[in-house]
Amino acid sequence: MQPKKRTAVSGPALVRLLARFADLDVQEPGASLSDKLSQWLGWTDAIALSTALNGEPPAIGGARSASAAQQHACARVRASLASAIAPAKAAAPLRHRAREAVPQVDVPVDYAVYRQRCLSLQQAMESDIGALRGRMRAVLATQSDRAARLAVVDAVMEQALGARERTLFAQVPALLGKHFERMRRANAETDGSSAWLEAFEKDMQSVLLAELDVRFQPVDGLLAACHAAH
Repeated sequence: MQPKKRTAVSGPALVRLLARFADLDVQEPGASLSDKLSQWLGWTDAIALSTALNGEPPAIGGARSASAAQQHACARVRASLASAIAPAKAAAPLRHRAREAVPQVDVPVDYAVYRQRCLSLQQAMESDIGALRGRMRAVLATQSDRAARLAVVDAVMEQALGARERTLFAQVPALLGKHFERMRRANAETDGSSAWLEAFEKDMQSVLLAELDVRFQPVDGLLAACHAAH
């Protein structure tokens, strides 16, 4: 029998990596981005968005210039999170740290250690990027009336889409778990070495770095708007 040929997936690296690692048959979206986005917005979100687009922007005095300080702040947060995901000097692999509490005992490898690591990094990304996004909106709101309106729109969109985004990102640890189990089964049928764990850790890092890129897109957009307004 011929194996099923999967269609190449386009889109962000996060989607392509998860489709490959979790062996998913991902179909290209049949609807446009605006159509899909409209399905995520409830009527209360639509009212808030319409008010933000058509209402008077908030009056914020003390305009500040979008200097290199904002760019450095964004780069600093991004570098800190990337370093937490994939340290420059690789720390002891998670499987080794899991055994430190019980020396000289062969503890079975369990995905729970990696899942907790993944969840902790996702929480750090949500917290740090969310705070940075708020600060970037505050800077943008002081640039001009149009910039202030854009800042309000971004706040409305973050509020409207936040729950759906958390639900989608919550699937990442589960999909990585499927990848982990498949790699473990394949290893059991071969030489039984631990090289597969190192490969899995690199795969998990690549997925979380791709997630970092997706989560940072609104901040990148606000930074670009700050420069344009300035």
